[in-house]
Amino acid sequence: MISYILDSVLRFLLCITMLTFFIPLAACSDYPSVTSVYETPEVDTKGDAADDPAIWTNFDSPNNSLIFGTDKRAGVYVYDLKGSKVGYTALGEINNIDLRIIESETYIVGSNRTDQTIDLWIVRNENLKDGASDKNFSLNQSPSISESTDVNVYGICAGFDKEFGLIFFATEDEGPSVEMWNYRNGSMQRLLTFDNGGESEGCVYDDEHRTLFISEEETNGVLKAYDLTAYPDLSNYKVVDSREGNIGGDPEGVALYKTSSVAGYIILSSQGDSKFNLYRRQAPYQYIGSFMVTDSDRLFREYVDSVSETDGIDAVNFSFNSTFDSGLLVVQDDKNDCDNCDEKRQNFKYIDFKDVEQVLNLTTF
Repeated sequence: MISYILDSVLRFLLCITMLTFFIPLAACSDYPSVTSVYETPEVDTKGDAADDPAIWTNFDSPNNSLIFGTDKRAGVYVYDLKGSKVGYTALGEINNIDLRIIESETYIVGSNRTDQTIDLWIVRNENLKDGASDKNFSLNQSPSISESTDVNVYGICAGFDKEFGLIFFATEDEGPSVEMWNYRNGSMQRLLTFDNGGESEGCVYDDEHRTLFISEEETNGVLKAYDLTAYPDLSNYKVVDSREGNIGGDPEGVALYKTSSVAGYIILSSQGDSKFNLYRRQAPYQYIGSFMVTDSDRLFREYVDSVSETDGIDAVNFSFNSTFDSGLLVVQDDKNDCDNCDEKRQNFKYIDFKDVEQVLNLTTF
């Protein structure tokens, strides 16, 4: 708590200094802020490239967990819990990535915009554990299964549903369609295509509540919740939030932080104003508050720059180590301000979820 107070005081003094010289600073926002603990190296591709992370939890050795991150122009990186690169595979334009751990295997799914396919890697957990321990793991060049989509594939998210088993939702670039797929008995099949109203990318599936949360960007700028118990009629949905509410510009990445089998928070990247919104996991999905990720203080920890215009995010509530004992939030950073690179490229930032709990006083929810 003392370090948090000192950080707040220093941020205030820095705000006054910066504003004196008419330089805008995210720390001067009305929203509370946290800082990143670690960041990954910048991706190799220039411009808008890093996009979506997915956290793989090593339940036997939590400190040796892995984070997958897409370079949507080139392939998929793999990082450790300190942001160090442990692997990379050139796979083409894998835009979004997600995963589910089911018994002894992990199912990693990606939206492949090069081939217009949904790509699925089925990896034994023992192989992931060995790779994480050796700091050397990459996805295979060829996925276990690849199926063509009928849409210009864009975003993707995975779930495990009590009726449909392992499921995937694939969104359409520059279109409103969302495809629902499932995997059973060694094959994938498309179950349904529905209209989300406008271009969508970010989504997350709540397995226990059988609810799909999906962001709609360009047209309406809303976050919607679909109840899968109404399948196949998904025409009735609930608008969780919109630009008329707490979303600035486009809503992008969506993640779920579970505090129990039924409770927790929905996290949304409010891209247009570079903040993150939290909502209650249970209907009617009450808005809790927003926070920003600002520059870390060079005096108290290794410097990591602020986060802006985030695309993909992921969050897991698990005690990984002493640094992330309340869980981990990983976010893409659009304008990565790196000290030691000739040309700025995008990357991913790691946030201790305990800091989010403190600044939003989540113990009251």
